Amino acid sequence: MRMLVTAVTAAMVMAVPALASDPITIKFSHVVAENTPKGRGALEFERLVEDRLPGRVDVEVYPSSSLFGDAKELEALALGDVHIIAPSLSKFNRFTKRLQLFDLPFLFNDRDAVGRFQTSEAGRRLLRVLERKGFLGLAYWHNGMKQLSSAHQPLLMPADAAGQKFRVMSSDVLVAQFEAVDASPQKMKFSEVYQALQTGAIDGQENTWSNIYSQKFFEVQPYITESNHGYLGYMVTANADFWESLPADVREVVEQSMAEATEYVNGIAGEINLQQRQRILDSGQAEIFDLSPEQKAAWREAMQPVWAQFQSDIGSDLVEAAAASNAMN
Repeated sequence: MRMLVTAVTAAMVMAVPALASDPITIKFSHVVAENTPKGRGALEFERLVEDRLPGRVDVEVYPSSSLFGDAKELEALALGDVHIIAPSLSKFNRFTKRLQLFDLPFLFNDRDAVGRFQTSEAGRRLLRVLERKGFLGLAYWHNGMKQLSSAHQPLLMPADAAGQKFRVMSSDVLVAQFEAVDASPQKMKFSEVYQALQTGAIDGQENTWSNIYSQKFFEVQPYITESNHGYLGYMVTANADFWESLPADVREVVEQSMAEATEYVNGIAGEINLQQRQRILDSGQAEIFDLSPEQKAAWREAMQPVWAQFQSDIGSDLVEAAAASNAMN
């Protein structure tokens, strides 16, 4: 009888499916809208990973500061409360001076030059510059080149910015950039910019076409100058301990998905910015001004001293390597 019970019990155990382990959750937080290059890239990464690892990995994307605002993202990443973020390169200023490189005004002629530098040996090394701090750079994602806007007048010459208050990201380089044209820079969270523009707490800002459109800045900034004076991009960054804890086969798939999402983002960034520039123009709520070669040269000359001010902190080797990317074919 005991043998019969044992046999039946064994059969029952074999008939019960093994309990599936809980899927690995990857929380990906960012501060912009889903219709921006970064927003669409995060969704593409989510799709690729979940299609390739069904039931094993669940990617949760939190856009528009819905989980953490831009002032808290790095702290949340360090604590492991979120696993991947994609902050603007300026946000790493308090951890390293090297990444201030990307904020230098008129360093890159266009997004193609940025891409050439970022895929160079020097650019790839920068992805790992924060590893000792527990942050692992996974990829660079483009947004685009920045434009200038104002509530009061067209910004055609550097003197037009004098005395106006401009919102900047938390970057000493960007502070110096506006001080160079006798403007008043105001460090401010991205989520607070629209209201500050609407109430007149600040007069202007700098941003890409996609951010100006998606955040509706054009509704309260009637004068926009297509200056292309700086670059706005992101470093997709993981909590290093979490990343290393992923099973090797899972990490391989996630890495490949990130590489493909990066190619996707950087491929569509230009198209999105052009589309949203046109939508701003079509709205009739803002006028867009082009700079003549002489006007652009005046802005470049006014802001050029910022390079010398920060070159020793960043490293002259990096500045030279980045500037050289403009001449490559």
